[in-house]
Amino acid sequence: MAIRNEVVVVGGGLAGLTAAVAAARAGADVRLISATQSTLAQASGLVDVLGYAPDGEGPLADPFAALADLPDGHPYSTVGEDAVRDGLALFDDAVGDRYCGGHTDRNALVPTAGGTVKPTARYPQGTAAGLASDDRPALLVDFERLVGFDAPLAAAHLGAAGVPFDVRGVTVEFPVALDPDATVTRVAHVLDRDRAVESDRGSAGARAALAETVAPHLDGAERVGFPAVLGDDRADDVRTDIEERLGVPVFEVPTGPPSLPGLRLEDALVAALDSAGASVTTGNPVVDYEAADGRIEAVYVEQNGQRTPYHAGQFVLATGGLVGGGVDSDRAHVYEPVFGCHVAHPDDRYEWSEAAAFGEHAFARFGVTVDGDLRPLDARGEAEFANLRAAGSVLGGYDFAAEKSGSGVSLATGFVAGTHTAEVA
Repeated sequence: MAIRNEVVVVGGGLAGLTAAVAAARAGADVRLISATQSTLAQASGLVDVLGYAPDGEGPLADPFAALADLPDGHPYSTVGEDAVRDGLALFDDAVGDRYCGGHTDRNALVPTAGGTVKPTARYPQGTAAGLASDDRPALLVDFERLVGFDAPLAAAHLGAAGVPFDVRGVTVEFPVALDPDATVTRVAHVLDRDRAVESDRGSAGARAALAETVAPHLDGAERVGFPAVLGDDRADDVRTDIEERLGVPVFEVPTGPPSLPGLRLEDALVAALDSAGASVTTGNPVVDYEAADGRIEAVYVEQNGQRTPYHAGQFVLATGGLVGGGVDSDRAHVYEPVFGCHVAHPDDRYEWSEAAAFGEHAFARFGVTVDGDLRPLDARGEAEFANLRAAGSVLGGYDFAAEKSGSGVSLATGFVAGTHTAEVA
């Protein structure tokens, strides 16, 4: 059975969700198609705009002050500063008071699990007490048998980096017995439910037992940082409860995947998408498309051995970059696998990377080239399809990992792609 919408967005990461919300809020009938769970489950939950200039200068205090100096071809240069602000405004509205940072253009510095600080424009409410600009002494806590965060090591790295506060780290036993392969979601659900814990002192909830375990280690610390496991569905309640019991502010340190802050962000954006009236299809990839006269007419999703066509007047490509599978390669070529869009790259494969591990690798900037309307261009510089736009890390011309600009580009280009497609749908 053929399904028709005015706009189809292919890709369920931050760029795809932003494009779908923007298009739906602009009045279009929107369907988002995602092959897998959103890549936000792999993300820190921090929302950057620009942490470092392409030449490595940084961390930048004001990312907006650096936008005008970005090279031609950078996604920010293509869409402009207003689009960056519009994308952030959509984000702020969608997540509400779950996130901080909207009061200023300046970056905040958020400690990471590796003991570095990341410049970021928006950060979850649960990390607010941990900012590196805060001079209150801090205690970092990690748990035996829960991998992904070594609090003593992170504290040592932060101290060596010269943060303006005293910081110590300690490893404790989580009050509920954990399996050797315990996951962050398992710990979060125990705290969500405040599972009862039996001890020599009787029965207590997991949150009270955790606070009791940590309290003897405070030793003058005026805030306490935990790995980002403090609840899932009831994260605010968990953090507030532990804060009250410890008598000091509590914050989460972003950790690796699966990332609870990333999953919480996904939940908020999916809720915004649902409120905007968009439809979502997940779990099956786009395997083919139909085009005529320079326009895409439908994409095909394979489900249970059957191909279902999704027709639309406008399409948005937001499938990610090399890491997300939105850009792929073989021994000789780099390409975009859904619509076959052109990806510029050196003919010599040895020029795709540098010998130095942290060199200026060409592959980090691989992606589709777009015009001012975000339409992917072919090798001759002409639009691949009149009704296709691209957003997020499928775009080339920038190194989002080095610049700390991935989220901001996704928001800005997702907003532009979504609103433009809605206008012409």
